[in-house]
Amino acid sequence: MSTVVIAIGGNSLIRSDETGTIQEQFRNARATMKQLVDLVEAGYDIVLTHGNGPQVGNLLLRVEATAPDIVRLPLGVCDADTQGGIGYMLQQVFQNQLALRGIHKTVVSLVTQVEVNPNDPELENPSKPIGPFYTKEEADERIQERGWAMKEDAGRGYRRLVPSPKPLKVIELDAISAILAAGMIPITVGGGGIPVVRKGDILDGLDGVIDKDRASSLLASTLGADVLAISTGVSHVQVAFGTENARKLEKISASELREYYEAGEFPAGSMGPKVEAALQFLDAGGKKVIITDPETLKEALEDRSGTRILPG
Repeated sequence: MSTVVIAIGGNSLIRSDETGTIQEQFRNARATMKQLVDLVEAGYDIVLTHGNGPQVGNLLLRVEATAPDIVRLPLGVCDADTQGGIGYMLQQVFQNQLALRGIHKTVVSLVTQVEVNPNDPELENPSKPIGPFYTKEEADERIQERGWAMKEDAGRGYRRLVPSPKPLKVIELDAISAILAAGMIPITVGGGGIPVVRKGDILDGLDGVIDKDRASSLLASTLGADVLAISTGVSHVQVAFGTENARKLEKISASELREYYEAGEFPAGSMGPKVEAALQFLDAGGKKVIITDPETLKEALEDRSGTRILPG
């Protein structure tokens, strides 16, 4: 049966109409994990990845609000903290949902480092939105008083931007492969992974948040996965999104999708990184990419729903 890397967003745990309490996040995690159990029952080997944009932004706010009384944590350590916290939540909920179906499989969340280029130009050009949404007035105030980089995010408000270097190598790839080979389900490259740079044989962390779709695409390619599934808030990718001419994309070739991408159909703050990750995976030899919502993942894998992107 196929190996599927499934990337779920940090926003799938914190909905736009919620405050993001732990109770809300666990409830949302249960809803998503129920869908993934269907895939396990169908025989798929799953590797689960996740975002951390809302969570790492909120943690960074807490770190800054308590200074100087409490020692500040750098952004890279905040990545690790949220990777562990979200991993614990998903691991427990997934394990429980499997048990309720009588499936005895171990779920393992692995704190994962991802190598980046220390000279990546994106380190000097913050582009990754994290944390909560702000009004224009609130954003202007934070730019002026705190020196934040901020940008409007997909019509939902303004968010803080942090550096987002491109992933080059998943450091714990051998461990992920061993977990899979043992019949377990790994949760890995959470939040895109903790960005690290290599100095000879030594790794050193740096501040940034890697895009989880880019990291998931890299992971899927290097693992030799058959399918990359990107779970998002809509059932299909659309062109002319938000207009009366909006059209859902169902089955589409990579070359046709690339034409839409290069024409600017997919904004950087929403669908753009997902489409970019899809094309990278297929360019590297992947067999299929699915972009859909959690409720239709199984149907999309069976070619009955969602946006399915094929090579060629």
